[in-house]
Amino acid sequence: MNPHLINDVPDGLTRRARSFVAVHGVKVDVRPVEGHRQWWLERDIPAEVIDRMAAYQERWGGLLLPPAPQYDGGPKYLDPDSPEADSAGWWFEAGTQRTAVPYSFMISPSGEFGIHAQRWAPLHATIEGWVEALALAHHASMWAKQVTKLVGDEVDGIELNGYAPVREVMGLADTWWRGPDSLVALYSGEATSLDFPSGRTAVIYSGLDEWGLRGGVDDDDHLLV
Repeated sequence: MNPHLINDVPDGLTRRARSFVAVHGVKVDVRPVEGHRQWWLERDIPAEVIDRMAAYQERWGGLLLPPAPQYDGGPKYLDPDSPEADSAGWWFEAGTQRTAVPYSFMISPSGEFGIHAQRWAPLHATIEGWVEALALAHHASMWAKQVTKLVGDEVDGIELNGYAPVREVMGLADTWWRGPDSLVALYSGEATSLDFPSGRTAVIYSGLDEWGLRGGVDDDDHLLV
């Protein structure tokens, strides 16, 4: 790999996420999807699936970001591979694992980003949501006065009255919640995918001021680009 700085941060992200990608992300060289098109076509991969993979690679291919706080860091870098089909349609790998985890990071037929092991666990409605969640975790960890981690049944004790969902992460199995002076990240992807209820995790970032809570992102215009 030959990493280099990013000069073309994908649009459609919040100001916070764009800054995170520009400052902390690098691009590595990847093999173009088009170089495999004929090989895949000969193995009955539909052209429209290859087109989806090519579009994903054009937007995200080679993007290497700091490790995620869960899922042993998430994909090492984003790049499509390994198209496969089931009754729901065609899936492809979102990026190779950074560490030895018992699941793959996948993009579903409907564009969700998640993990697949014993079953499918959609983490975010889009890959943009995953990137937003990474950026928010990085931001919150820098500004919180205290960080508390809860696991398994401890998660049930979290009280979210007065909290609002953080919309930009487009959370599904994983969600973020914003309160008066704290952010709460709830991770249930591994619990769902591995049928492992005690794998639920919550991280509470407390003691945040207005900048810590939002980082320049407004509720009424949460995609500031």
